[in-house]
Amino acid sequence: MRVSEPNRSIGVLGTGSAAPERILTNAELEAMVDTSDDWIVSRTGIKERRIADEGTASSKLAYQAALQALESANIEKHDLDVIICATVTPDMAFPATACILQDLLGLERIPAFDLSAGCSGFGYALAVAESMLLSGSYKKALVVGVDVLSRITDYEDRSTCVLFGDGAGAAILGEVPEGFGILASELGADGASGSVLRMPAGGSLRPASLRSVEERQHYIKMQGSDVFKFAVRIMDESAKRVVAEAGLAMEDIHWVVPHQANIRIIGAAATRLGLPEERFFVNVDRYGNTSAASIGLALDELARSGDLQHGDHVVLVGFGAGLTWSALVMRWWAGGQMHG
Repeated sequence: MRVSEPNRSIGVLGTGSAAPERILTNAELEAMVDTSDDWIVSRTGIKERRIADEGTASSKLAYQAALQALESANIEKHDLDVIICATVTPDMAFPATACILQDLLGLERIPAFDLSAGCSGFGYALAVAESMLLSGSYKKALVVGVDVLSRITDYEDRSTCVLFGDGAGAAILGEVPEGFGILASELGADGASGSVLRMPAGGSLRPASLRSVEERQHYIKMQGSDVFKFAVRIMDESAKRVVAEAGLAMEDIHWVVPHQANIRIIGAAATRLGLPEERFFVNVDRYGNTSAASIGLALDELARSGDLQHGDHVVLVGFGAGLTWSALVMRWWAGGQMHG
């Protein structure tokens, strides 16, 4: 648990997002696997998801979201001091997608690195960036959560292929007036449960081979019921802890931006937290689960909607492969943001 220092506050100065143009509907999935629109909507809340074309890698979506975030924050790209990219679908094993993004932005020298925390990645990256900025060595950070999950989705597995989509969400972090910005954060992991959500092959344990490809081991494998139970419990517990650490009560929270995995998970979390579902921003119906992009993409849509007001208390909470979780509570600073 981290509580922000009393005399310095780091917050979001601007947001951005990107999603491919191609839409994959439930009707199209009906023709691919044994499923139905009614089943998908009732079980997940998802009606459509975005799918990247062959030439679009994570770095391209990250770049588009980053440009939006820079414009929203009303700063120049050369004002950035560090780039952190959260992803489980990097362009390649190395170099880091953050380094590719640095080059696309025309920047030099500043540190750029990836982190992998699954769908918790955006929250992890925000917390890491906040710590770096509080150190005094850096002033402004670009955080991007991006995933092109369609590349690792098995479209013969009806239990997973209906869930996932592609996208990116970005935020610029910098100093904000005292009392605003990130008030408290929590990162956590349960490595003993890692096997319930994984991609078995493609790493040093099981390198790519003809056999691993034939056995379809380069796709997402998920034990859905185990993930569901973990998600509902950890979203409830971690959100309550950060709200309490910030000296707030749940009724002080104006918005919750949860990881957009499944509408039933979000609904169950709302019930446990004792908050009306209207305070939860939801776009899972239009994008599906975009992993590390999910919270950043949703936060950007909320910020651009006009419903997120200066001074609102916002909780960002997610869970993902690892198993991991992240929770942050912030007081929204809208002083420098420009949304067209």
